[in-house]
Amino acid sequence: MYMSVIARESGAETYPELAGARVVVTGLSTILGVDLARGFADRKARLVIQTAERSPEMVELTALLASSASDLALFDVPFSATETPTRFAQRAAKDLGGIDTMVNLVSVTQTELNAVDTLDEIEDLIVAKLGPAREATEVAANRMALTWSEGTILNAVVAPAPQTARDAAVLGMLRQALAAMTADLARRWSGDVVRINAVGPKATTLDTMSGACLTSEPDIAALALYLASRKGRTLTGHVFDAEGVARRGC
Repeated sequence: MYMSVIARESGAETYPELAGARVVVTGLSTILGVDLARGFADRKARLVIQTAERSPEMVELTALLASSASDLALFDVPFSATETPTRFAQRAAKDLGGIDTMVNLVSVTQTELNAVDTLDEIEDLIVAKLGPAREATEVAANRMALTWSEGTILNAVVAPAPQTARDAAVLGMLRQALAAMTADLARRWSGDVVRINAVGPKATTLDTMSGACLTSEPDIAALALYLASRKGRTLTGHVFDAEGVARRGC
């Protein structure tokens, strides 16, 4: 079933139920999340987007998304001690009147992989990458549960294909932490109509929670649209493998 989800092109499924959907995307950049954001915009969703990138290319992308989306709000500030994921998610929920779908995009670069050596440094990297996504997820899921709104959350962590055994080990630890986080959050809201899934670096060993291997950004976009649609209502607690998606700008 998972293979059939990503085998289609992102534009092949119309998903008319996504028109007017309240969609929040964090971590968008011109090298990550473009296909995903366009997929929701082309289906006339209402979008609130967070990005840390301020560039002419991002201005052009925002204009393109605004021309298709039912509504668009852009927050071009990185998460920080003052602009926290919690504050952003609360503001997005207020502006939209709720959240139907949240996608948190997290990119790990080759430079970041090269910079970690000790176990403490690896753990710090994992916390830095997953902490904001978890924080935003908890706010969105809590809002969905309180308002009895059916919703889906996808945390997508992408990284370049490992170049060394050390890279593979670091990414393996990151994926294990992501899987544990996803299982914990999915269990916490299992009694509500909130579905929580993830995309993570491909495991180096077989993993029973792994789905199909996503090899491009359009694959991730297709998966996100599927999970946000009626067809994805039965899926929660899954971690889908991505291999070498974060190639550019790394």
